[in-house]
Amino acid sequence: MFVVSLNYKVPLTEIDRLQTAHVEWLKACYAEGIFVASGPKRPRTGGVIIARGPRDVLDARLAADPFATAGAADYDITEFTARMTAAQLDALKEA
Repeated sequence: MFVVSLNYKVPLTEIDRLQTAHVEWLKACYAEGIFVASGPKRPRTGGVIIARGPRDVLDARLAADPFATAGAADYDITEFTARMTAAQLDALKEA
């Protein structure tokens, strides 16, 4: 499993201009089963994505994010093993 931290590199006006395309990209990643959760940071300096699957697939999907293709965000990826979860998230546990 992965925690992806997006950090904006451009003013929020540019992020807002790309937001609709970014949300469509997020929806596609959820439909593919890659993303588990996502949302903006507070304060609004970027976002966070919880993802699963092979690293190469994640890297390819992140490269296709409209924020990435526009050079509007950097991505920091941390891999971890989800050994414990809240009961409602048991399906995410890994061996």
